[in-house]
Amino acid sequence: MAATSALFVLDIKGRCLISRDYRGNVSTAEVERFFSKHLEKEGDMESHGPICYDNGVSYVFIQHSNVYILAASRQNSNAATLLVFLHRVVHVLKHYFEKLEEESLKDNFVVVYELLDEIMDFGYPQYTEAKILSEFIKTDAYRMEASQKPPMAVTNAVSWRSEGILYRTNEVFLDVVEKVNLLVNSNGQIIRSEVNGALKMQTRLSGMPECKLGLNDRVLMESQNQSSRVKAIDLEDIKFHQCVRLARFENDRTISFIPPDGTFDLMTYRLSTQVKPLVWVEARIERHSRSRVEMLVKARSQFKERSTATSVMIELPLPPDATSPTVKTSIGYAKYAPEKDALLWTIKSFPGNKEFLLKAEFKLPSVLSEDAVDRKAPICVKFEIPYFTVSGMQIRYLKIIEKSGYQALPWVRYITIAGDYELRLS
Repeated sequence: MAATSALFVLDIKGRCLISRDYRGNVSTAEVERFFSKHLEKEGDMESHGPICYDNGVSYVFIQHSNVYILAASRQNSNAATLLVFLHRVVHVLKHYFEKLEEESLKDNFVVVYELLDEIMDFGYPQYTEAKILSEFIKTDAYRMEASQKPPMAVTNAVSWRSEGILYRTNEVFLDVVEKVNLLVNSNGQIIRSEVNGALKMQTRLSGMPECKLGLNDRVLMESQNQSSRVKAIDLEDIKFHQCVRLARFENDRTISFIPPDGTFDLMTYRLSTQVKPLVWVEARIERHSRSRVEMLVKARSQFKERSTATSVMIELPLPPDATSPTVKTSIGYAKYAPEKDALLWTIKSFPGNKEFLLKAEFKLPSVLSEDAVDRKAPICVKFEIPYFTVSGMQIRYLKIIEKSGYQALPWVRYITIAGDYELRLS
């Protein structure tokens, strides 16, 4: 990528709080002048983007809390790379100060300048791993007593992992987490269906281990002539942690990496294929008089019997002036939440292929018309299904190789959770 000229931290009014000039060709005055003009045009929809060009300078910025983090360049830089880098800067600063805002930056400006010197050199991104940076750039709480030297990770090709890590028991925990986003209209038609997945790892491994991970990826399975024996899936929008060797993956679809120590997201992916709703909810409203209304709700699990959903919460919208609801449920319990104008139906354990009922009766002020009952707010559902994935994602193998020859224990867990899961009332 082309080099970045300078990094700036601006307050909410566009005034420079902290700046780091890497190439000497963009001044603070230019940036403040540009940004004040940009803020004046906030009402203009075309000026809302995070990438702007003005007077020969490209500006890329993001907002966090009450500050802006901005990169300026006179060269044709890769805007997407700069946006990722700015988010990494925010991550590093939050790691140090917990809250990234104007006051915390002013209180720790010396540390901020030290960090800006390390994360970018002459306009090129360098080290953005907060754990590695915290080994040699210390705040008051982590000040080193002995003379410090840069950790090996800084001078290493593996910048995300330090050498000399030692554990008594070597373990790897891998969670396959899939989040289901669903929107169903009042006619029962699926408007939006999406699955966002992530492979979340926690490593407790000694030394510099080499890990290899195999998935039931269709491209890999077909290349190995195994697609008929194992269910294969099509992955879209795959994003890897920087530790993954991308050239190796593009060549033979093998996920090979030296992992960071601790917790990280190895990979995220998306599936846009339409999935069958896992929990289906139907609600029918009956008006017995102008002041008495009855709601009949049917919740049905549409996954296999061997799976069980836990922590199920169904939020049923009620009219804002509903009073004295009486509720009967065939399972779980329901609670009226007036602050949400909703009835919250909680089911701790919801087995697959089961159906449960809720009957609620509530009163309305008689002065209201019948139209007051017709609320357009959707039914919202939250749930978790352990040992289950919507996509059929499977970890075929996880190999850990280290030159000392120790045996590591890999633990794999699958879970599906509800994201934006809404069903509109008919």
